Amino acid sequence: MARLKKVWALIEDVSAGTFFFTGITLIFYGVIMRYVFNDPKAWVEEVVRYVIIWGVFLGFAVALRNNQHIQVDLLYDKLPPTLRKFVDYFATIISIGFCSIYTYYGTMLVIHRYDSNMVSLDVGIPMWIVYLILPISGFLFGLRFIERLVGLIRGKEVDYDNPIT
Repeated sequence: MARLKKVWALIEDVSAGTFFFTGITLIFYGVIMRYVFNDPKAWVEEVVRYVIIWGVFLGFAVALRNNQHIQVDLLYDKLPPTLRKFVDYFATIISIGFCSIYTYYGTMLVIHRYDSNMVSLDVGIPMWIVYLILPISGFLFGLRFIERLVGLIRGKEVDYDNPIT
């Protein structure tokens, strides 16, 4: 099981990192083409936008795995341990529900974009491919919340300074 978690984490890290690296490389290419060769490429901005968005959305699950997501714990830190445990369960279950809804409606949006044959303006990328990140990221994010819930059920405390292993 530990090996599967490591492979899963590696796939998440590599995929999010690849999209970010590709986006930054394309930005660099666009700057060079515009300011050095005076030959701006209109497609670069559009592709960069989509690639960076994919990287960010894939990074949601990575941030949750590493406990690097935004959280306000001012009140949480003041709660007694039993109430903290309740808040952890409640927040995790609500988050799983959110991810389920997010994934469902993301899938519906992808299906709608596929049926409408909508494409992007400059490059002509089918928009269903662009929107495909919604159900993918919702599913991966949901899996991380399920992992967190399993950790809570097994008695592992949520340590906001270190990821659940």
